[in-house]
Amino acid sequence: MSIERTTKFASLIVIATGILWGFYWLPVRQMEALGLAGPWGTAVIAAASVAGLTPFALRYWRAATGPHRMTRWALVMGGGAFALYSIGFIYGRVALVILLFFLTPVWSTLIARYVMGWHTPVLRYVAIGFGLCGLSLMLSAGGGAPVPKSLGEWFGLISGVCWSVTTTVLRAKPALPPVLAAWLFSLGALATALCLAVVLEPMPDAVTPAQIGLAIGTGWIWWGVSIAGLLWATARLDPARVGILLMAEVLIGTAGAALLAGEVLTPLEVFGGGLVVVAAVLEVWPQRANVAKI
Repeated sequence: MSIERTTKFASLIVIATGILWGFYWLPVRQMEALGLAGPWGTAVIAAASVAGLTPFALRYWRAATGPHRMTRWALVMGGGAFALYSIGFIYGRVALVILLFFLTPVWSTLIARYVMGWHTPVLRYVAIGFGLCGLSLMLSAGGGAPVPKSLGEWFGLISGVCWSVTTTVLRAKPALPPVLAAWLFSLGALATALCLAVVLEPMPDAVTPAQIGLAIGTGWIWWGVSIAGLLWATARLDPARVGILLMAEVLIGTAGAALLAGEVLTPLEVFGGGLVVVAAVLEVWPQRANVAKI
């Protein structure tokens, strides 16, 4: 496959991943409707993904026990971040959880500059300003201090911070095979979800066939196939292109929550969310000149 065709195919994978994850809240909430309260639904979904990926990940076991320890732990943390993101949909409004997660440009810029010591373009600081203004507007729209009001909003915010740490490490360290990376990712999600489940909700009496079926479908499609595809695509695309194409998740998730769950944002929340989107675009804008045209 030529470089141009590979770039087109990888770009389509990233767009499809963003659209797919924009609907992820639907099976998560359906799991709760079927009786798996709070983090238990995410735990079962992640367990299905781990089980489905294990036979394929075993082929790369040497890489899993090799010298790239930081990469492995970063992927586990990334899975934990996505578990928090997933659980946030149960305890908070979909659009706000998504937007709080997508504040990653603020945290990734601060980590890159003050932890890694990397050069930071001026436009990245502008992105921080937009992101923090958007955060303040979203969280103070209902009155009161601009801090998360629900457990779901806290999970959305914390997941974005953890994901920023993950992406920073993955940019600096060697990559692992996509299937193995997705397996470690799912393993981190499973561990995080289980730890939160035993604290937040009582253990379910039994897992029903309907729950198992939904968990397998969700785990394999969202956590298995889509994550492995995304990790393959990101290794072949400029980070700027990946960041912009993934913004489809914000649009799909927000619109879907409004249409299917009746979760409509207030005008001030919409404006704040818009600033968060602008921050995400500005965070990658300085690199766009290096992106090959499709």
